[in-house]
Amino acid sequence: MLRERLKDFNIILASGSPRRQDFFNKLDVDFVIEVREIEEIFPNHLQASEITEYLARLKASAFKDLTHKDIVVTSDTIVWKDGKAVGKPKDVEDARRMLRNLSGTMHEVFTSVCFTGKDFQKTVSDTSKVWFKELTEDEIDYYITQYIPFDKAGSYGIQDWLGYIGIERLEGCFFNVMGLPTRLVYKTLCKITEQ
Repeated sequence: MLRERLKDFNIILASGSPRRQDFFNKLDVDFVIEVREIEEIFPNHLQASEITEYLARLKASAFKDLTHKDIVVTSDTIVWKDGKAVGKPKDVEDARRMLRNLSGTMHEVFTSVCFTGKDFQKTVSDTSKVWFKELTEDEIDYYITQYIPFDKAGSYGIQDWLGYIGIERLEGCFFNVMGLPTRLVYKTLCKITEQ
């Protein structure tokens, strides 16, 4: 359905994330992948979804040479806990520290998706709340060793083993926690094609 609506557009997914690429395939969208390097630094005063919105737009700013048929899709996801962003772990010890911090508590996951054309830009955001059970040190070590979550914000993937055994409750969109609020992407692309 979406493939037909987008047939006159060139959808560019500016993400190296295999998960986001898989989502676009499952949404039945024809797209190309083009990632342009940009330094992902945000101003310190930004909070929660302001950070993801800023970074999604920043990633889009690398695309200056768009035609009228191009739509660039950029996005960013953060884990938010105790009033600050929890990024990707630098090493094993950092991953352990992050997972201990998430253990037995609730955190939020913010994702923003920016749609940029030659003459327009639209950004949508979503929030999910995730509750973890108390994780044991053995569970944390097993997960880090077996799943090597260094490319994931907060050191975990909800779709991985830790999500299966550790998530007690989720409020909001599951796919948002994986890195893309798919229903919002679908809705926004449909609206763009109606213009």
